[in-house]
Parts: sequence; structure tokens; C-alpha cells
Amino acid sequence: MHEVTFHDDREFTLDDVLPIYVSCGWSSASKPRELLAALRSSHAVIHARVAGRMVGLGNAISDGHLVVYYPHLLVHPDFTRQGVGSGIMDRLSDRFAGFHQHVLIADADAVTFYERNGFVRAGRTVPMWVYDGDDH
Repeated sequence: MHEVTFHDDREFTLDDVLPIYVSCGWSSASKPRELLAALRSSHAVIHARVAGRMVGLGNAISDGHLVVYYPHLLVHPDFTRQGVGSGIMDRLSDRFAGFHQHVLIADADAVTFYERNGFVRAGRTVPMWVYDGDDH
């Protein structure tokens, strides 16, 4: 097993990013130009690499003071359950430590992962959205 390295930068290309989104079945892969622009415009992006290959990615958008939202956290299926997702989440949440509210929308299959990483269900709130995808 190769060592996982984590990077807090935007030194990635669409060729790095797109295979992860495709392998995870995310609909944003169908909008590659917008996807890359969105990631580059995020307040924080952490990506993980093994032997130079990007194997995971997470981003955050924030008001800079109180609230941070984590829209994407993906790990290539070949690298799940190896600490990649937790490593990305740890680095993102450390970056926004002390913020009043850390928010995300968890797909049903990911709920236990986020619970292991300190998140709890948001009381009686109901997640709502206008969504242009078909992968949920």
C-alpha cells in the first residue's frame, strides 16, 4: 500500500478530478468545466494522492466567520476505508475550527461515516434543495 499525501492547494487539473467524480457516479461529472471552476472557487479544497494519482477530494464554502458548508467529499472506490475521507474531513474541519456551524448533506450511505467524524443529525431540520442532478 502506498502512502497517502494530503494537499491544501488547487494544483489539480480536470484530468485529476474527473475520474473520481465518474467513479463515484456523481452527476457533476457531466459538467466538467463548471465542476473545475466550482472547486477552484471554493474557500478550501483538500485533495489526497497516492503515488501522484488523485484518490480523494473535499471542498468547503463559507461566509468566513460563522458557517461552513462541505458540498463535496469523494474518495475513489479503490481507496475507500483507508483513511482518505477522514483525512480530508479532518483537514477541512481543522481549517474552520471554531466556526459556529459546520453543515453538510449526507447521502444515506455516508451517514455513518460522517457520524464517526463528529457530525450529528440536525435536530428536526429537513434538508431541502433545488437540484439539477439525477444521482440521488
